[in-house]
Amino acid sequence: MAEESKTLEDLRDAMEPVEAAAPAEPKIDEHGRAYATGKRKDAVARVWIKPGAGKVTVNGRDQEVYFARPVLRMVLNQPLEAAGRLNQYDIVCTVKGGGLSGQAGAVRHGISKALTYFEPELRGVLKAGGFLTRDSRTVERKKYGRAKARRSFQFSKR
Repeated sequence: MAEESKTLEDLRDAMEPVEAAAPAEPKIDEHGRAYATGKRKDAVARVWIKPGAGKVTVNGRDQEVYFARPVLRMVLNQPLEAAGRLNQYDIVCTVKGGGLSGQAGAVRHGISKALTYFEPELRGVLKAGGFLTRDSRTVERKKYGRAKARRSFQFSKR
């Protein structure tokens, strides 16, 4: 029994050294762009980013025209501000489905993912800010025997 027990030094010598993980490689296409898909509610955004002057184009229109409300434009810029990359990338995106709020959230999610593909070292900052998490809340479906998803029909005694 005494022969089976080993000291910690013996175990350390027996262990193989663990190699550090290789740094993530950027995923950039032949045009120098990074692509990502962002989703929120029923909206799906396809986002391409490349180095530039900070121009954001949504469905062929400028972001000030497409997202007229300042709150929605603020949502788009959140991941860029968190990463400290405001006005360093040109962003082109197409977005379908849902309303304007869901579309802004989908574009924000797509921008965040595309930034991590272009610069993998930004992943920690964006993940800590919660920008890489897909907000899975969607509209609940309508059930039979109900007026809406949960609302009952009005009760009448007679």
